[in-house]
Amino acid sequence: MRRAIYPGSFDPVTNGHLDVIERARKLFDEVIVAVAINDQKQPLFAPDERLAMLRQAITIDAVRVAPMEGLLVEFAASEGAHAVVRGLRAISDFEFEFQMALMNRKLDSEIETIFLMPKEEYTYLSSRIVKEIAKLGGDVSAFVPPLVAEALAKKFKSPVESVAPVT
Repeated sequence: MRRAIYPGSFDPVTNGHLDVIERARKLFDEVIVAVAINDQKQPLFAPDERLAMLRQAITIDAVRVAPMEGLLVEFAASEGAHAVVRGLRAISDFEFEFQMALMNRKLDSEIETIFLMPKEEYTYLSSRIVKEIAKLGGDVSAFVPPLVAEALAKKFKSPVESVAPVT
């Protein structure tokens, strides 16, 4: 079985992520979407929230969502995967992703990295930008699945302050 890992923080999952998952599934028999649990990052959504959103958003057969801690190559080996899928949006992504791919190859030469580009309409899209738009009250419905747009709205909803009349 050709199995690949698509790792990321997915904080939150975007339509660009879903596009890469669809593309990867066409190439592999199974894709495991690995949600990185990283203590050094301060995600907006807790690991359980990210896992749940991905499980609800992904409607493709033979795609599984799993939490991942530790080294990616160790996770891939434990899952019997021989490929890591990474999305490339722009040239600016390439340098970092290339370094990571080479390091992963050094750690485990059996694991290959495959770079996939999302549809052109998603090349500017990132979780960071989506969170910023949502935080500022913008409409993110074109960038994320509906359940993610709702979750972002709840996260950034500020309580309405009552204002005392001026006398």
